[in-house]
Amino acid sequence: MKLPIFIADAFTAKAFHGNPAAVCLLENKLDENLHQKIAKEMNLSETAFIRKLHPNDNFTQSSCFGLRWFTPQNEVPLCGHATLASAAVLFHKIKNVNSTLTFVTLSGELKARKEEDGIVLDLPLYPAHPQKLHEVEDLIKTAIGDTLVQDVRYSPDTKKLLVRLSDTYNRSFLESLTVNTENLLQVETTGKVKGLILTLKGEPGGQTQAFDFYSRYFSPWNGVAEDPVTGSAHAVLSSYWSEQLGKKHLHAFQCSNRGGELTISLRSDGRVDIKGGAALVLEGTLTA
Repeated sequence: MKLPIFIADAFTAKAFHGNPAAVCLLENKLDENLHQKIAKEMNLSETAFIRKLHPNDNFTQSSCFGLRWFTPQNEVPLCGHATLASAAVLFHKIKNVNSTLTFVTLSGELKARKEEDGIVLDLPLYPAHPQKLHEVEDLIKTAIGDTLVQDVRYSPDTKKLLVRLSDTYNRSFLESLTVNTENLLQVETTGKVKGLILTLKGEPGGQTQAFDFYSRYFSPWNGVAEDPVTGSAHAVLSSYWSEQLGKKHLHAFQCSNRGGELTISLRSDGRVDIKGGAALVLEGTLTA
């Protein structure tokens, strides 16, 4: 078996930044267990599998495809950066003729629209509800110690816990914060939390570009200690920060060591447009 495979860095304009995802193009149906084996072999936070929905479809002309995402450990219901990487491969490498692609996924239909300065993802917007601190205090303390917390929210749709750090901290504090992901699996075993978002209010622009908010994301429950730039986390963060800042258009930065930028627009239909760039860094053939 030979499969075309690519690696694209998402939510960045330059290689070796943003979040890398592997993208496999499936001409034919793949044995179910091979999806997970390939994702484990790639050992990236996500491997995406694009499949044709009808026998006569082709990757250049068709506008609608099936899409699944796997971490090295399991399949996930939503992955923004691997969707962006998949669209980038189809648009820029395969030269798909359409300006908008539709992906049929476990999270419903997701659209990716090509623009001059990036690719816009149409994603669900997930509300985050106030969370009683005492129920998650051990998890938070294990992760970030005595770091001051200003707000805690929970997104039941995504099983993500959003922890807003005190406004007294700045971006450099969030970037340098050491997060203990090793012990989180022992502290949170109920299945309620599958991802931890740390977020911080942005700073006005001075010497550097202004961002509305910053974040980092951790998901050891999915086999991903820290994810560099996370579209699905921003489907939660967009809802929260729009409410906090009273803004529908937001500019965000995820403060991993690779870093990534996201341009966010909340829509009137209850969804969110998240735009980012992508850089193709590898292309080859997977042989199994």
